[in-house]
Amino acid sequence: MASSKFGMACLLLVLCMAVPILATDYTVGDTNGWTTGVDYSSWTKGKTFKVGDNLVFNYPPSHTVDEVSSSDYSSCSVGNSISTDSSGATTIALKTAGTHYFICGVMGHCGNGMKLAVKVESGSSSTTPSTSPSSSSASPSADTPSTTTTSTPSTTTTTTSTNTSSSWSLSPFVAYWVATATALLVMVVIS
Repeated sequence: MASSKFGMACLLLVLCMAVPILATDYTVGDTNGWTTGVDYSSWTKGKTFKVGDNLVFNYPPSHTVDEVSSSDYSSCSVGNSISTDSSGATTIALKTAGTHYFICGVMGHCGNGMKLAVKVESGSSSTTPSTSPSSSSASPSADTPSTTTTSTPSTTTTTTSTNTSSSWSLSPFVAYWVATATALLVMVVIS
């Protein structure tokens, strides 16, 4: 009897520890990463960002990731950045609902489109499929290729790649309630 209670307590502990890892990681720009020449407005289409998700920025040392206010996003100003990083691999945890703004702080990059606005919702994590051919979406088993067309005043680039922008998982909120329900069930079983 004591060993079954200990086993149930261990199971409950493992479930509670799993809660923080149940979020979606979005690789900004998919295989292109965080760089010039990518239409990040199209990249966000069809994606639903939730509190607890992460944005993963991969980029060469010639770029930065600056989180900025709405007005600094519009004017491409980095003077009052909320945060900045130039490590080449930046992960931003989306901790609050609302719109979050990111730009590259290198002169001219933001003005040439290297900026990202992400609307973050509260609640469980999910990705909504899109019918637009210029965006990509993911589901737990989606491995379908996506086509992205990017235009600048002098060039048009079309890239076809397999979607690797996110991984499926539950938000911490949903996982918390699953763990709580499991704990209550365990308590009923062992008592």
